[in-house]
Amino acid sequence: CGFVLAASFVWLSAPTPLSLACGLPLAACGLWLRAWAAGCVAKDQRLSTGGPYAYVRNPLYAGTLLAASGLIVCSRSYALAGLFALAFLFMYLPAIKLEEQHLRDIFPEYPDYASRVPMLLPRGRRGTGVLPFSWSQWAHNREYQALAGFAVAVALLAWKSWR
Repeated sequence: CGFVLAASFVWLSAPTPLSLACGLPLAACGLWLRAWAAGCVAKDQRLSTGGPYAYVRNPLYAGTLLAASGLIVCSRSYALAGLFALAFLFMYLPAIKLEEQHLRDIFPEYPDYASRVPMLLPRGRRGTGVLPFSWSQWAHNREYQALAGFAVAVALLAWKSWR
């Protein structure tokens, strides 16, 4: 599905300098949220309840949603907006549910955390603990791949807007 979305993005996007100026800050915020989360989580080793995990249970997915929204604004394509919405509904939401079940299975404290902290949209700080950001954890979680993908998308959008 990722290849279909990428090809659709290349084909359907029609950015302008103005759409880039409006969408890129939003996309960059999503990328920043993903980076913050990736630098604070030790997957399957401990339950992350601080840092961005104090605000939402799934900051990596929230960051992806925010970054994709920004890129959609950049693209100026309703068709892409629809495709990305469908992808989120049918790929990401089921993945979130599976991951949450996995976390319930390995962390007995997860149900209490899940009852306090919203899934994707923050409603104030509800988690606990401090999670210091770690560049080595960020790299271990391979978040550089999201940064590289973002750079390619921005380069493509810039090229298409100025050609």
